[in-house]
Amino acid sequence: MTREIAPDTGSDLDDGAHGIPLRKRRILFGEMLIFAILSLIASFVLSYDAIVLARDPQAELSCSINAIIDCAKVGTTWQANIFGFPNAFLGLISEPVVMTIAVASLAGVRFPRWFMFTGNVCYLLGVIFAYWLLFQSTYVIGALCPWCLLVTLSTTFVFSSMTQWNILEGNLFLPEGAQRAARRLVEHGWFTVGLIAWVTIVVIIELLKWGHRFL
Repeated sequence: MTREIAPDTGSDLDDGAHGIPLRKRRILFGEMLIFAILSLIASFVLSYDAIVLARDPQAELSCSINAIIDCAKVGTTWQANIFGFPNAFLGLISEPVVMTIAVASLAGVRFPRWFMFTGNVCYLLGVIFAYWLLFQSTYVIGALCPWCLLVTLSTTFVFSSMTQWNILEGNLFLPEGAQRAARRLVEHGWFTVGLIAWVTIVVIIELLKWGHRFL
């Protein structure tokens, strides 16, 4: 499955064909690993809470703080079990895979192009699903779950790290012109700026929606 393992030659450049700095590899996969771990922890807590609510829909959860921050209210909706089982189970399955990719990549492993492209597409679907759930919580259910918010944030950062690496490695099968433009965005830091702007916009939207009712 893997392409190669990069030996430590003492050079500041990754030994791949694209000459990616080793520091960039460590930052991207380190970030991917940290946020995948956070998402796994949140998924575990949500999975446990789902079992508790299945036994007793009226159960009081530790993260049910007020009328807005209410995990129980979110967890008892159909949106929390969109595939017929708790959504959190998906995180228990997917995040260990991401963690494995991150750890292996930090060790110098290069996965095949098709594998990384497929992973990026799958995680894109995960990001879309996470933000659909955030929309549902905010505008339909009328309550937020802190652990769900952590999953959404973590998923966003993992997707960003994976996408940046795949752009640098040329794994996304982009046309030549688009590949050059995308690589410049990553190398000059504009992809990171876009990520920060996106997260800031989401936070502002939530604050405008809920305002002082968070307290």
